[in-house]
Amino acid sequence: MTAAAPKNKVTSKKKPAPKPTEKINSAPEMFKFVAGTGVLPKITVGQASFASEDIAVLAIYAEGKLSTLAQKADTASKGLLSHALSKTTKPGALEQVVSVINPNKTGPSVFVLVGLGEQEQVNLSRLQKATLAGLAAVKKIQAQTVFFALHLEIPKTDLLQTATVLCVRTLVQSHYEFNACKQVSDPKNPPPSYALATHQTHATEVKTGIVQGLATGYGMHLARDLGNLPGNICTPIYLAETAKQLAKQYKLKVDILDEKKMATLGMNSLLSVGKGSSNPPRLIALSYQGKKSSKQAPIALIGKGITFDTGGISLKPGEAMDEMKFDMCGAASVLGTLKAVCELKLPINLVVVVAAAENMPAGNASKPGDIVESLSGKTIEILNTDAEGRLILCDAITYTQQTYQPESIIDVATLTGACVIALGKIRSGLFSNNDTMAAALSQSGDYTLDKVWRLPLDEEYHEQLKSNFADFANIGGRNAGSVTAACFLQKFADKTPWAHLDIAGTAWYSGDAKGASGRPVPLLSDYLIRIATA
Repeated sequence: MTAAAPKNKVTSKKKPAPKPTEKINSAPEMFKFVAGTGVLPKITVGQASFASEDIAVLAIYAEGKLSTLAQKADTASKGLLSHALSKTTKPGALEQVVSVINPNKTGPSVFVLVGLGEQEQVNLSRLQKATLAGLAAVKKIQAQTVFFALHLEIPKTDLLQTATVLCVRTLVQSHYEFNACKQVSDPKNPPPSYALATHQTHATEVKTGIVQGLATGYGMHLARDLGNLPGNICTPIYLAETAKQLAKQYKLKVDILDEKKMATLGMNSLLSVGKGSSNPPRLIALSYQGKKSSKQAPIALIGKGITFDTGGISLKPGEAMDEMKFDMCGAASVLGTLKAVCELKLPINLVVVVAAAENMPAGNASKPGDIVESLSGKTIEILNTDAEGRLILCDAITYTQQTYQPESIIDVATLTGACVIALGKIRSGLFSNNDTMAAALSQSGDYTLDKVWRLPLDEEYHEQLKSNFADFANIGGRNAGSVTAACFLQKFADKTPWAHLDIAGTAWYSGDAKGASGRPVPLLSDYLIRIATA
């Protein structure tokens, strides 16, 4: 039985389908989110000794030995700290925290004593572990102001600035929250303000370290936000809009190539990756001019921006595929590094290029066996569509060389599972055709604890990329997978000093702590700071 048509039915002409838009606010209302704009703790230069803050975070060493500031606090409180430690088992062990309530009318309400272990063994790694332990205690107390002094405990004075940068960065990141996709977007408790103790004879190092640490922390914040956003929000167009936001904020030059412009140029390798997606690819370039002379060739950072990677026709297994939203963390990290550089106003010239695409299976997607001609003119046999990162990066490298003539290139990519097998989650893989560049990046990795390990690029590895039908293939078999991927990119770097960072193991955490790590923003920021201040 057919129901009768309702009376007084309002009829209207069918409206045409809305045209696609490239605006961020085309997403649902709850997803109107600009990355890198969350609440961050305020960090300032404090006094040489603890003052009127609610909490004082001070260092102690093995067997309860008090640091210099802890000794002053103990004297001022009439032995309060030493009495508390006398009742503690193995006081001063690394990462051990003893919180002592101060009943006196003067001084902080709580002393947070953090163990650094044996004094002669204190290094940057131990300092970071102790900082994280101390901050965990601070968060439980929920104070408004905190006096922090652990950075002063690094034994070598020439590392004081580096230690301060590390501690400040850790402070900022310990308060990071990603709430963009939750109903309650604001943190329940705003972070406290931190006053960092000043070294009496090296105040400049502390002040500079705070500035650099904050800038690095802000850059990591942007990179983590972009990485944590889901693939239905953080599309290639979203990355392009983020670039526009950065350009507007810091007065940068921005160029964004759509698929038509890329096709005209001949970027067929990059375009082959995004063919199967309804989210079109983008090539994004941001130029920062920190040198007075515009003739100074820029340093180029290139980021892999696969906003979601299904593997394409070479489909990935379903387990943990949600983590493939992190396949754009290379792009996120170079944008985060750019933000840090802009905050510091470094006297360098820098160009940041992001190759952005979504790798999806579809009737028009690339197939194993397809051959494409790259922007360089070299032809590539696509034997595996899941080896797509190198296909977008090779065109980005060629475009960067042709357009900007950079003095050097660093590309950053979550490129290979083989690198995760080789180095795990601790170090990123480093490949380079320039020993000086590789050494500088390795040194910055050590200073920032954003460590790398250099892997080889022997000519014999290139043999694995041979193809019967094209100039070379996009994969070289199971053996040395991370090396052959880097060899593929090396073919496009030509004689330009070049380095490749494979961050597949370090760009994000899995399990209960799932989320973007913000690496290698600390490494890249330190590397550029040292070039700018040399």
